[in-house]
Amino acid sequence: MGLALIIMFVAMAFIPAGDAAGKLLTAEFGVAPVFVAWARFAVGAAVTVPIAPRETWRLLRDWRVWGRGLALAGGILSILTALSTAPLANVFAALFIGPIISFVLSAILLKEPVTVLRSILVALGFAGVLLVVRPGLNMAPGMGFAVLAGFFYGIYLTASRALSGLGRPRSLLTTQLIAGTVALAPLALGYAPPALTWGMALAFVASGLASMLGNLLLVVAYSRASATVLAPMVYFQLLAATGLGWLVFGDLPDALTWAGLALIVVAGVASARLAQPRTDRG
Repeated sequence: MGLALIIMFVAMAFIPAGDAAGKLLTAEFGVAPVFVAWARFAVGAAVTVPIAPRETWRLLRDWRVWGRGLALAGGILSILTALSTAPLANVFAALFIGPIISFVLSAILLKEPVTVLRSILVALGFAGVLLVVRPGLNMAPGMGFAVLAGFFYGIYLTASRALSGLGRPRSLLTTQLIAGTVALAPLALGYAPPALTWGMALAFVASGLASMLGNLLLVVAYSRASATVLAPMVYFQLLAATGLGWLVFGDLPDALTWAGLALIVVAGVASARLAQPRTDRG
């Protein structure tokens, strides 16, 4: 159990690290977000395809697998577009509208149970997102794309839940990387940077590998402990994103953003704990 928690913490640090590298490429090197998104999927696919289980190729004949991959591709593209102008912590906070969207979609499409207390916690989390995003005329540039990324992420989470029994986690990870690579290629190749420096090359590799490793470690962690135990650790991404935003870009959240981050974390962890069986709660 202790090892699973450590692996989960590392995974949740790798995922925002991949986005930090992506922000460097879009904001500092001027690379188009769509090309960065494609490169991230392509790097991950190049690593996982050679070691993919045989069932992966069977899964690719299922249109639902492609739909799940397209939702993730739309989310990654939206995140990187947002990161070209917005701070890392703010974008990740807005991204956490995803679990809220997934909560609603899962109740409607998957007929998952809805309780009053969980609904209240979801509303609190949404209030936290609103504090960060602050929709309206004064909304920070890029935050609309961050919210759009959250919608895509919610669809992806719901699809992942619905298709979890379709194949092994490593096979599903590979299919989403293939789907993202194929779907974004026609859009991305026209935006390839005219020259590739060593700094850009390192950032491309870091973005792709960090994202892929984060998702792979997530799979490993879930193979060692139950989802109900590990679910609250997902919110460590917000802390990691805040720390990386400060260390790499010098961005620190303002008071309202801190309040929003706190609401999202408290509501999310409480909701995850509420979903645990009594034996897990100790």
